[in-house]
Amino acid sequence: MISQEQFDTEIELIIANAIREDVGDGDHSSLACIPRSANGKAKLLVKDNGVIAGVAFAKKVFNYIDKDLKVETLLEDGSLVKYGDIVFYVEGASQSILKAERLVLNAMQRMSAIATKTKQFVDLLEGTETKILDTRKTTPGIRALEKWAVKIGGGENHRFALYDMIMLKDNHIDFAGGITNAINKTKTYLKDTNRDLKIIVEARNLEEIKEILQTKGVYRILIDNFNFEDTRKAVALIGDSCLTESSGGINEKTIRNYAECGVDYISSGALTHSVYNMDLSLKAV
Repeated sequence: MISQEQFDTEIELIIANAIREDVGDGDHSSLACIPRSANGKAKLLVKDNGVIAGVAFAKKVFNYIDKDLKVETLLEDGSLVKYGDIVFYVEGASQSILKAERLVLNAMQRMSAIATKTKQFVDLLEGTETKILDTRKTTPGIRALEKWAVKIGGGENHRFALYDMIMLKDNHIDFAGGITNAINKTKTYLKDTNRDLKIIVEARNLEEIKEILQTKGVYRILIDNFNFEDTRKAVALIGDSCLTESSGGINEKTIRNYAECGVDYISSGALTHSVYNMDLSLKAV
């Protein structure tokens, strides 16, 4: 996984790019009618139910826009919220609050939706040893925010990107000339380039799992699009040789069944690509 320093850099880049995109050469609506010296106060109002996420990010945005803005936090990231709750107050230059408003809301609405869905999946896994993972099926440009939200909701992050873990999927395997070739070439590549990256290999059937197991050094086997019966067989076959992960269209109705097959992880793209934003507002007080 990426380091905290790398993650922090990603967040800084997201903020800088979002402000560039949204503000450009100035927030002329505010500049036109609000004096530079005017101060104000606003509240982050919840108009939905779920898990709040993005409070810490909002503070970074306010600080980026204006280091003199003051935030009074009432509810932290990961808190369960309901309609009518106030998450925080922000106070300072009115122009600065308005300049930050849209980025704060867009990010928090998206992050809160992801955290809420992740929490639902985590709750469905309660009592099992299985953990929920996100994927790379994220919104381009804001992956760090979406993966941060998964963590807030109680899930775990898969690899962040293509550079921090090896994942040999069906196309890699087919282009490389088969599973054994793909794994052996990968090991050679890692040795030649002096890289220490974990290897995950996708299996499409039980025969492919047997072939993967013949080659040492695989960190996790991705049991992709298996039914419940074959998943149980796969878990038994793999044993303690490496970790196991189920994926492929797993939803709220099936996630518990897959967990009860004994897999270590379940990955779901739905955590980040199939959510509806939480309704939040930033209102002057």
